[in-house]
Amino acid sequence: MDMAQLIREQARLIILKALAEQIDETLNSDFLVLELQRFGIRKDRAWVHDELRWLDEMGAVVTTQAGTLLVATLSAKGARHVLREIAIEGVQRPSRPGA
Repeated sequence: MDMAQLIREQARLIILKALAEQIDETLNSDFLVLELQRFGIRKDRAWVHDELRWLDEMGAVVTTQAGTLLVATLSAKGARHVLREIAIEGVQRPSRPGA
């Protein structure tokens, strides 16, 4: 697997975890750009939009267009991935609690 794919898979997990941390499990793409930067993944909004659309296609999130932003809400499937109950191919697996 190449580095670009590893970055995508890790970014997808970071996005799902960031959504899970919100009370309403929702964030817009600009906030997700900033969240990814905290983890050293410096990508523009268009790249984040591509990843959000991919996660939407996989059923991990639901996206809504809001002007030039995408708003993402964690789905039940995405939450189950974060909790390690299922594995979504193409999304890095979360670490075990305490690991």
